[in-house]
Amino acid sequence: MEAAIAMPARDAEGYLVEPGEWNEEVAEALAGEIGIELGADHWDVIRHMRTLYEEHQVAPDARFIIKHLDTRYPGAGRKRLFELFPYGYPAQACKIAGMKRPRAWSTG
Repeated sequence: MEAAIAMPARDAEGYLVEPGEWNEEVAEALAGEIGIELGADHWDVIRHMRTLYEEHQVAPDARFIIKHLDTRYPGAGRKRLFELFPYGYPAQACKIAGMKRPRAWSTG
């Protein structure tokens, strides 16, 4: 039996209070809570989001992630994003990537 990881503090909606406390174990646990099994494309998106977060200290807008996915799936980045996170970028991708709850966002 695997030992449970210590989850960082979260807000009432389940977003991390402090994104700096995120790690890949936390991402796996958060994804499991919302029924997503993380595959290679999920990790590509999550790691890209974390890179952008480190650079700008804010959750990246979905359009930047769609543009990133378009490099792998020309013209289909938006579709692929919603295949990976069917209940929405803010509700799933941002949460799993350890972002604070976005105040306002674009879905692309």
